[in-house]
Amino acid sequence: MVKLTDDYLNNPAPFENTGIKLPQFNQNEMVKHTNEAPVWVHFGGGNLFRCFHSVIAQDLINKGELDSGIVVADTYDDEVINKVYKPYNNRFLTVVMKKNGFDKELVASVANSIYANSKNKAGLDELKQIFEKPSLQFATFSITEKGYALKDIDGNLTKEAEHDINSDPDEAVTNMGIITNLLLTRYKAGKFPIAMVSTDNFSQNGKRLEEAVLLIANGWLKNGIVDQGFVDYLSDSQQVSFPWSMIDRITPNPSEVVVRQLANDGIEDAVIIHTDKHTNIAPFGNTEETHYLVIEDSFPNGRPKLEDADVLMTDRETVNDADQMKVTACLNPLHTSLAIFGCLLGFNSIADEAVDEDLFKMIKNLGYGEDLPVVKDPGIINPKEFIDTLIEKRLPNKNIPDTPQRIASDTSQKVGIRYGVTLQHYVDDPTLNPADLEFIPMIIAGWCRYLIAIDDEGKAFVPSLDPLYDQLHKYVKDIKLGDELNVHEKLEPILSNKSIFGNDLYEIGLGNKIEDYFRQMIAKPGAVRETIHRTVTEKGKY
Repeated sequence: MVKLTDDYLNNPAPFENTGIKLPQFNQNEMVKHTNEAPVWVHFGGGNLFRCFHSVIAQDLINKGELDSGIVVADTYDDEVINKVYKPYNNRFLTVVMKKNGFDKELVASVANSIYANSKNKAGLDELKQIFEKPSLQFATFSITEKGYALKDIDGNLTKEAEHDINSDPDEAVTNMGIITNLLLTRYKAGKFPIAMVSTDNFSQNGKRLEEAVLLIANGWLKNGIVDQGFVDYLSDSQQVSFPWSMIDRITPNPSEVVVRQLANDGIEDAVIIHTDKHTNIAPFGNTEETHYLVIEDSFPNGRPKLEDADVLMTDRETVNDADQMKVTACLNPLHTSLAIFGCLLGFNSIADEAVDEDLFKMIKNLGYGEDLPVVKDPGIINPKEFIDTLIEKRLPNKNIPDTPQRIASDTSQKVGIRYGVTLQHYVDDPTLNPADLEFIPMIIAGWCRYLIAIDDEGKAFVPSLDPLYDQLHKYVKDIKLGDELNVHEKLEPILSNKSIFGNDLYEIGLGNKIEDYFRQMIAKPGAVRETIHRTVTEKGKY
């Protein structure tokens, strides 16, 4: 048996005998360099980071182009740090799940892992000391969309955001308050430059991070907590930049299938940990082979040669085009549609959905028929080929243990991005009419149907975690299948909410169509499946 903490440098044979690719550097020396001159901090120590960002760093360290590792910070879940990083010397396995087997690599590029927030001042102080170092070049983020939220469904500041704006920065409770406090620490230490790189999976992520940080900072300025110089520092891209990015790598929760395979391979540390805060994580991460990371090349304090680890470095416009292509058209809308209907139709596997005839036709008509016509080709990735690879290879890969329930998390935060941006293109283009769309309104109706929390057989199910679920569920919670009711009265508060979709869907000619699809889906048990089948048969072109 081999353990992740075994000495891979002096005794590599046990690792190699189990097919594990090893780091080509001394982790202890890397940690020493990082402590002396940190370069890279990452916020969010979850599965995507462990399968993607950490491997980028490992590739660069292996090549001798980086001698400092990543400092991982988690502001949400202490068990991630204390149960999955610290016990394994900040090492883990990445498992790339190909169609015909797994590729395994021991990742040792994490130099330190820190749980930091106002409840753990020791961790916060440790992180502040790192942000005081002139050597720190950039921070990356994979904290999910809700990690940036400072406002509620009505556009008002949340209680947590109000608390942060009106309190000592060290008492901040939101991610954005904590991040802004760390930047304040760096400002006070010497106004050192830094790039704050959101790699979260939504459009214009860098802009949203910048706006959130400045919202907190301007609140502090108004309350006399900081001076104007701090806001000026944050607003100067030669001092603090907020590059935009596009990231793409399907990284499901750790799989029991992988646990069994690793155990069979003689790897001792094959366990899945379910934390009290509902994080599913393990000493390994499982992911797909296909991946993309495109980053705006704006790093005022310099950067490693990220392009040598297959990161596409480019300008903001190209990043935005690639991001719009993926997040709003060629992947995420298809993924979310499978998530919504997968939960309603009783699926537990995205791969199984991707070969279901009706659902396969649905995502083809959505992707090729309604999204692709308004996508701008970013030049560095071909949009049609991207969809081809997605629906023919990536989604049907049964070795990727992804579930609609995972993808359905935080859907209220996603629908405006997944579908609202495309809808806006139809609104803005005088040659197009959003009222001509069929599959986007059907999917939005499906989401409203999902909010009832009753599946297509009429059985209750537990919806995935979503910060706005309770607020939205209240509008539809009393609906029973087969009810004769005023659908407009139920859906109008949802469909007219511009903070969700970016538009009042009635004003752009879609509200009534969505209501009609919803009405079809609540007619009786089995009506969701019937509606999808009828729509792909009668309205589909693919």
